[in-house]
Amino acid sequence: MKPRLVEGGKPQRNKSGWPVALILITAIFALLIAFVFFRIETWPGRTASQSIAQLEQVARKTRDAFVGIAHLQPQVKINQRVYLEQTTAVGELALVSRRTEVEHELLHTWAGSTKRIKLHGTFLVKAGFDLREKFVVDIRPTEIFVQLPHARILGLEQEQMEVLAFENGFWNRIQASDLESQLAILPTLARQKAIDAGLPQDAEQAFSQRLSEILHPPQPIRTSFGPVSPPAG
Repeated sequence: MKPRLVEGGKPQRNKSGWPVALILITAIFALLIAFVFFRIETWPGRTASQSIAQLEQVARKTRDAFVGIAHLQPQVKINQRVYLEQTTAVGELALVSRRTEVEHELLHTWAGSTKRIKLHGTFLVKAGFDLREKFVVDIRPTEIFVQLPHARILGLEQEQMEVLAFENGFWNRIQASDLESQLAILPTLARQKAIDAGLPQDAEQAFSQRLSEILHPPQPIRTSFGPVSPPAG
C-alpha cells in the first residue's frame, strides 16, 4: 500500500502509535504512584513489627543476663505487657560479704556484788537478694526498666569468738544462761552494724553494675529497688 499524499507531494506518516505509548506511560506512572502510596500506608505496621522484634531480642538477652547472674528468670514485659513469667532455681543470691567485728559487755550488780562478761566476735556477713520476691523487667523502646526488691542481709558466719572478760561477783555468780544470752546478742549486733555500714546498698550496686556489664543494651537501663508496684488499672 502506498502512503497517502498530501499537499506538496510528501507522504503523511501514521501517528496511530502515539496514543498507545501515552496510555502505557500513564499506566506505568499510575502503578508507581499506587506502589508508593502502599509503602507509605504500610510503613507504620512494618516499622512496628521490626520494633517489636528488636524489643523481643533485647528481652531474651536480658532474661539470659539474669539467668547468668542469679539463676533467675525475672518477669519480663515488653511495653508493660508480660512476655515471660518469673522462674527461679534457687532461693537466695549473695553478692557481697564483709568481715564485721563486734563487742558486747554485760555488767550486772546485785546487793553490791557485780558480775561482768565481755565478748568479742568476728562474723562474715553476706548481703544479696531473696529470689522468691518479685523481679520485673519492662523492655521499652527508650529504656529498660528493672524493678527489684531491696537487697538484704542473707546470713552470717561466725569466724571467731573471744571472751575478753569473765568476772564473778562475790555472791553474784555468772550463770550458764548469762553466757548464752550474751553470745546470742553478738550476731544481731553484727547484722545491724553491716546494715548501718550500707552492705545491702553495696549488693544493689553490685547487681546493677554486673547487669550493665553483661547486657550492653542499645537503650539505657533504669533500676528501681523496692516493693514491686501492682499494675495500674
